[in-house]
Amino acid sequence: MTAIPSLPDTAPALIVRHDTCSVLTPDGEILSLSHEDVRRELRHWPAPVVIHAPATARRLDLPLPGQPTPWLDLLELFAFAMPARTVPPTVRGLARALDFPRAQVEGAEADLLMDMAAELLERIARQHDGPHGPMMAALAFKMRQMGWAWGDSVCHALHVGATFPPEPLQPNDAIRVWRTLPKWEDTAPRPPPGPHPVTPAEARARLGEILGPDARTRAGQADFADVATAAFAPRAQRGAPHMVLAEAGTGTGKTLGYIAPSSVWARRNDAAVWISTYTRHLQRQIESELARLYPEPAVRREHVVIRKGRENYLCLLNMEESVNIALSRGPKAAGAMIGLCLIARWAMQSADGDIAGGDLPGWFGDLFGRGLLAGIADRRGECIHGACPHYQRCFVEHSIRRARTADLVIANHALVMSQAAWHALDGAGTSNEDNIPTRYVFDEGHHLMDAADSAFSTELSGLEAAELRRWLLGAEGARSRARGLKRRLDDLVVGMPQLETPLDAALMAAHALPAPGWSARLAESDTQPPDDDPLPESPALPPQAAMPERIEEPVLSNPTESLLLLLRRQALARTHGGPASPRRGAVECDLHPVPEPLVEAARTLARALERLITPLRTLVSRLGERLEDDSDTLDSGSRERIEAAIRAIRKRALARLDGWAAMLGAVGTEHATEPGQVPQYIDFIRLDRREGQKPGERDVGLYRHWLDPTIPFSAVLAAPAHGLLVTSATLRDENDTTNHEKAERAWEAAEARSGAAHLPMPALRASLASPFDYRAQSRAFIITDVAHDDPASLAGAYRTLFEASGGGGLGLFTAISRLRDVHARLAGPLEMAGLPLYAQHVDPMDNATLVDIFRSEHNSCLLGTDAMRDGVDVPGQALRLVVFERVPWPRPDILHRERRIHLSGGAPSRYDDRIARLRLRQAFGRLIRSETDRGVFVLLDRRTPSRLLSAFPPGVAVHRMGLAHAAREITRFLQTGDGTSDTPPAP
Repeated sequence: MTAIPSLPDTAPALIVRHDTCSVLTPDGEILSLSHEDVRRELRHWPAPVVIHAPATARRLDLPLPGQPTPWLDLLELFAFAMPARTVPPTVRGLARALDFPRAQVEGAEADLLMDMAAELLERIARQHDGPHGPMMAALAFKMRQMGWAWGDSVCHALHVGATFPPEPLQPNDAIRVWRTLPKWEDTAPRPPPGPHPVTPAEARARLGEILGPDARTRAGQADFADVATAAFAPRAQRGAPHMVLAEAGTGTGKTLGYIAPSSVWARRNDAAVWISTYTRHLQRQIESELARLYPEPAVRREHVVIRKGRENYLCLLNMEESVNIALSRGPKAAGAMIGLCLIARWAMQSADGDIAGGDLPGWFGDLFGRGLLAGIADRRGECIHGACPHYQRCFVEHSIRRARTADLVIANHALVMSQAAWHALDGAGTSNEDNIPTRYVFDEGHHLMDAADSAFSTELSGLEAAELRRWLLGAEGARSRARGLKRRLDDLVVGMPQLETPLDAALMAAHALPAPGWSARLAESDTQPPDDDPLPESPALPPQAAMPERIEEPVLSNPTESLLLLLRRQALARTHGGPASPRRGAVECDLHPVPEPLVEAARTLARALERLITPLRTLVSRLGERLEDDSDTLDSGSRERIEAAIRAIRKRALARLDGWAAMLGAVGTEHATEPGQVPQYIDFIRLDRREGQKPGERDVGLYRHWLDPTIPFSAVLAAPAHGLLVTSATLRDENDTTNHEKAERAWEAAEARSGAAHLPMPALRASLASPFDYRAQSRAFIITDVAHDDPASLAGAYRTLFEASGGGGLGLFTAISRLRDVHARLAGPLEMAGLPLYAQHVDPMDNATLVDIFRSEHNSCLLGTDAMRDGVDVPGQALRLVVFERVPWPRPDILHRERRIHLSGGAPSRYDDRIARLRLRQAFGRLIRSETDRGVFVLLDRRTPSRLLSAFPPGVAVHRMGLAHAAREITRFLQTGDGTSDTPPAP
C-alpha cells in the first residue's frame, strides 16, 4: 500500500456492504465486521476514509456527518483533484475513473481506499507547477482553515505551509472566480440561412465519414439518414413546413442518422439546426456522439453547443453573494465555504457551468446540501442581465452567443417551445437573446405533447403569485439578493417622472399579490374552531358525519389570498373523503360550476391585476421611447440594460399577468361545456404540497391547460419553421403492420400527438425496424399470483425476481408511495443477498447519478417511477430485467378525463389503451440496447388485458404464469439463453 503524505497513520478505511463492512483498522489490519461492530468501534477510532460519507452513514444507521465532516470522503478529494468529471459514487466507479486495473477492484477490501487516496493526492501534486497550481494552493489553504478533513494532506501535496505567502493568488481571491473566468465577445449578426437542400447521397456520404471505414453497418441507419433529408428541403409555402415522422426502432442508430444530414445542411446554409430532446441524459449522449463528427474538442466546442434554461447554470452574482455571506460568518459557515471552494475549482474547469445534469457530479448536493446549489443558481428569475457586473463572464450568456454561430444546438423541448412562444409574443424583440431556427430535430418525439402541455399552460397559484411579488418588490425584509424592480431600474429612471410614475404605481399595485407568510395564513384561515356548545353526536352516523363543518367567510384583505382561500375550500369540498381522511397527493376539482363568492373574488383580483398591468405596460412603452429619443446619448451599457429590462418585464410579469387576467375574466362568464361541445381550454383547481412548505401548508391554484396542446405548438413553433424531423423509437403505440386499419390508426394518433395533424402539408411517415432479434434476446412474463395492491406481496415478488436475475433489475412503479413501501421491505433482504438496492425518491441523489451507479454496479437493482424509463440507457448486463409493478394506465385526473372524452374520436377506452401501450413500449425499449444483450420484461399485474400486448416487438411471446415458475424461467434464460420462446403463450 502506498504511503499517503501527511495522512494520519491511524486513519481507518471503511467499505459498507450488505451485512458486513470491510474495515482497515488503525493498526493496519483488514477485518470484516458487522454494522453493529463498526458503529461501536467508530466511537473510539479516528475519522475514517470512506466513499460518499452521507450514504455510508445512512447504511450504518448513523447520524449524517455535517459539514465540515471529520470523515475523509474520497469524493471530496476527487472533486478537488479532478473537477468537472462525473463519477459514480461507489468503489468500482471511483476506481475505474482512476484507471485502476479491474483485477485490483473486483473483490477489493478497504485498503483499496487508501490506494485511491494516494493516487488522488499524487494527481494533485503533479498539478502544483501547472497553470492551475496557484489557484489550487490558495483554495487548499482556505479549505484547511475551514476544517476540511483533507486539508493537511492536500496542502502537503501542493507544498503549502502553515502561512500563505503574500505574492501569489490569495485564498479569498481564488474563490472569486467571477474575476478570472473568460469573457464572451459579440459577433456580427448571422445572415438568414441559405435555401440549399441535402440530397440522400450527401447524407449517406456524411454518415460514412462519421462512422469511418471500419465501423459496423447498422441495418436501417443509412435509410434513416436518407429519410431525414426530407426535413431539409426548401419550404414551398409559408406556414407549411416539411415535417417528417420517423420511427426508428432501438438499435437503428438514429442519432448519427439525423446528425449526418443536419451537419451537411448547417455547413452549406450557414445556419444552425436545433436538436431537441426531452431528457438531460440524451442531450449529453448526443454531445458524445458528435465527438465522432468533430474529434477535436476545440473544433467541437465551436460547432456544437448545449442550451438549457438559466436555472441549470451557475449564477456568478448569486455565487458572489454566497461567498460574501460565508466570509462574513467565518467559522460558522465553514461547511458552506468548503463547498464553495470546490465549486470555484469546478467552475474554472467546467465546459459550460451546468450544475444540473452537466459536469458537476450529481452527488455534490448530497455532500454539501441542495441548498448550497439552489443558492448559486438563478431559480427565481432574478437575472438582471446587462446590469450584472459579471454579465460578460456569465455562463448562460456564453452559451447564448456560442449558439448564434454554432452549427448544431442541442436543447430540450421545454426551452425550444418557450423560446418560440416568446418570439411569437414579442416578435423581433426576443431576437437579441435567441436566433429563431428554421430547422428542428425533435428526438424523443413521443414526448412532444407532454412538453407542449407544460409549456403552454397557465398557473395562477399561491407560489407563482408570491414569486412575482418577490420579483417586483424584492425580498421585503428577508436576507436575499432579490432587489426588486425599483432597485434594478433605479439609476435608469431616477429623475425622470415619466418613468418613475408608472414604476411607483406598479409597485404599489403589486401589494395585491400574496405577501410573505401567505401559505401559513391560508392554512390558519381554513381551520374551523370548535362549537361553544356542541350537540351530542348521532349514534346512527359516523363521527365525521355527525355535523357539517362550519363555513366562514374569508377575512383576508389581500385579493389574491382571498381568491386562494376560496379555491382551497372548493377543492376540499368537492373531493372524496371527509376532513380527517388522508390525502397523500394532489387534490383536484373542476372549476365549474362556480359559486358566487368565487366569481366575485375573481373579479376583484382581475381588477387588482389590471391596476398592475397598466403601469407596467406604460413603463415598457416609455423605456422603449427612451431608447429612441436618447439614442445619441445612451452608452452601450445603458442601452443593453434598458433592452434587458423591457424583455424581463414582458417575460417575467406581463406575459404571466395577461394569462391570469384572461383566466379570471372567464370565471364569471364561461360555463361548463355542454355535451357535444369541444372546449378550447380545461380549467380546474389544484391543491398540492410543494417543496419547502411546512406540514399542513399546501399550495393552491387555478390552472388552465389547452385541451389539445399541440395546437399552440403547431402555431408558434411548427408553422413558422421550414422543416421538422420528429423521431423516436415509439412514435406509434404498436408494431402491427399486417392490419392496415390498425396501422393507419396508429399513424394518425402519432400525427395528433406531434402536431402534424394541424399543419397544411401532410407529414412524411417512415418506420425503420429494430435490427435486434427480440425473439432470441428477450422474454416477457405476466405474473398471475401476486396481489398487486399488497406492498408485502409486491416486495416479495420483486425480491424473487431480482434474485432470479442475480441483480441488474429495474423496478418501475406508477406511484411514489408504493415505491417507498416496497423499498422499505425489500432493501434489507436484497442487501443480505449481495444485491445493492437504490431507489428514486428514497436515495437523495438525482436520477443521473442513480443510473450511473446502476450502470457501474452490475449486480445492483434500481427502483424508480414510470417516468425514469426515459433516463435509463444501460447497455450490457447491468440491465437484464425490467419489472413493472402494474399496467401504466394514464393518471385518472381532470386533464385526462377531458382529453379522453374529446380527443379519443369517440373511443375513450382505445385512448387509454394507446397511452398504456406507448409506456410499455418505451419501458421495454430500455431492455435491449445491443446485439449481445439479453433481457426479461415482467408485469406484476395479472389484470393486464391481452389487447395491450401488441406493444411488444414482433417475435416476443408474452407468457402468463406464476411467480415461482417465472423465476425459474428467468434464471434459465439469463444463464443459458434457453427459455420459453418456443412454447405458445398462455391465454
